[in-house]
Amino acid sequence: MIFTLIYSVLSAQWGMLMLLPVIGYGFAWIGHFVFEKNRPATFEYPLYSFMADWVMLYRALTHRKY
Repeated sequence: MIFTLIYSVLSAQWGMLMLLPVIGYGFAWIGHFVFEKNRPATFEYPLYSFMADWVMLYRALTHRKY
């Protein structure tokens, strides 16, 4: 998702920015519906879910668990 953002900005292909939500959440939603058989929290709490994604990325990059 971040690579798509960087590529679309550097190459000035602004239409690709519309793909970011699909790339970022589409695969997760498929996993929830198909494999876990539940409804993602993104539908009920979209802002909280978006912020949690950034926290998770930060923790992954800094090797922190909590």
